Amino acid sequence: MTTSALDVLRALRAHTTAAGLPGPAALVGDWWGADAVIAPSVQLRPGFAPPDDPDRFWIGYLGFPVRADESRMPPAVGGLTGAILTLRDGRWEYEDVDGAPCPAWIVEALDTQESTSETGWSADWEAPRREPHEDAIAQCLDAIRAGEVYQACVCTRFTGTVSGDPLEFYASITANTMPAKSAYLHGDWGTVASFSPETFLRRTGNLISSSPIKGTVGADADPDTLSSSAKDVAENVMIVDLVRNDLGRVAVTGTVRVPELLSVVRAPGVWHLVSRVEAILDPAVGTNELLRATFPPASVTGTPKIRAAELLGSWETDPRGVYCGAVGMTGPGRGLDLNVAIRTVAITPDGMAALGVGGGITIDSDPALEWQECLDKAASIVGVHGSADN
Repeated sequence: MTTSALDVLRALRAHTTAAGLPGPAALVGDWWGADAVIAPSVQLRPGFAPPDDPDRFWIGYLGFPVRADESRMPPAVGGLTGAILTLRDGRWEYEDVDGAPCPAWIVEALDTQESTSETGWSADWEAPRREPHEDAIAQCLDAIRAGEVYQACVCTRFTGTVSGDPLEFYASITANTMPAKSAYLHGDWGTVASFSPETFLRRTGNLISSSPIKGTVGADADPDTLSSSAKDVAENVMIVDLVRNDLGRVAVTGTVRVPELLSVVRAPGVWHLVSRVEAILDPAVGTNELLRATFPPASVTGTPKIRAAELLGSWETDPRGVYCGAVGMTGPGRGLDLNVAIRTVAITPDGMAALGVGGGITIDSDPALEWQECLDKAASIVGVHGSADN
């Protein structure tokens, strides 16, 4: 019987805490060609962005670079490790860049067949005010009519507190919703619990891909309405064009293509329209050059990207922080796998939590429906109740 990723994460955390080691970090879902990637022990430090061509594995996050708010969370966090665990086809594998064997304490964690959790959690959420968000949408619509942007992703945020164990908060919601690209990062600076459905960038060798999400209806709606919605289709296609442009800045000429367009995919609490853009990179293109060409993710800014980002900073009432940035890993051979940090909760060391939500605004947007979309996206997180008493 294979020990689940969440129970392995719990067992590793128990050992590292007892041994005084840095704790684990986890990517659970569709990551690195596997079903989970866990760094058994990694020191995650504020300000440590991905190295350009690392000989080890980097795990961390990059925050949204508009109106940074360092009072809540660092704008970037990361750490290097020489060893990771991957879960593929129901089997755990240990990979060490130096070829070292798997330590006994990690083997023990992989053999754990029951939860080591001894603590519970609870969360108390407060919804954002509707009026400021609808006012921001109105300003966006004015900018679209004026020709400044064609589309922009306008966001707001839930705030609250998470009491108890942040790892159990992450594990409970991950087990309940099974998001495509979840992530758990923790350190003295706070906790990031990401439940993202979206791939920002995935690089294997010189093949790069991005799978932007644009177009959403609630889980109880007919998913066929997405494909027939002129607004949602236009929203997705415009962002696909922006991703093509971003990747085209660093791709080998003539290699950018769209192998998947407007697929209807289920995610926690909603249905999405998802497309996929691919390109071939010149081998000389490093991680930093790739990120300069593509970050922040197209799907959470707008088009044209630079002007949309400038306007969003003045329309939205709060900085986004980690939300709408990227969480994930890089590794030897310039491998890279990052999500778009949506459905992502940032928790400060004192338990204050933020959950950003938003949606793409086009000329056909209805502010009331856009507000409902925000509630639908948040429901899969704020609607999950805590576990045992703290």
